[in-house]
Amino acid sequence: MSFRVVVQETPFDVAEEYSSLQNSSPSVGAVATFVGLVRDVNQGKKIEKIFIEHYPGMTEIELQKILGEARNRWDILAGTIIHRFGKLGIGDGIVFVGVASSHRKDSISACDFIMDYLKTKAPFWKKEKHERGEKWVASRESDAAFLVAWDKEDN
Repeated sequence: MSFRVVVQETPFDVAEEYSSLQNSSPSVGAVATFVGLVRDVNQGKKIEKIFIEHYPGMTEIELQKILGEARNRWDILAGTIIHRFGKLGIGDGIVFVGVASSHRKDSISACDFIMDYLKTKAPFWKKEKHERGEKWVASRESDAAFLVAWDKEDN
């Protein structure tokens, strides 16, 4: 079983990460992945590039906690979270989340859970550069609402 958390400035290789999850155990029957990319428009503003900052050391601990919680909730065999920081351009990969399990429901649910928690709990900060300057991006109410839904599942 392989569970990894990586915070890096360099790009990640989706095919390589997928292959690693697929080959992590002979019991793997499903691999769910999510790749977040830098888009060119956010809330009606054209984006030129983004800058992502994080709290080194604390970020990795929080991501490990999120991955650990996914392991507690679902029967997963392997999981990977890779998040980038630094300057990123349009189309660049920001985040890779991959989960391997014996059955699709576990891997899909765990992947979705990890992303929802990562968006609100991991100490990352994003600044967008627009044609008229720069702006720090605040978390969205919809992201917090997803956490409430996961918490309701626990009760």
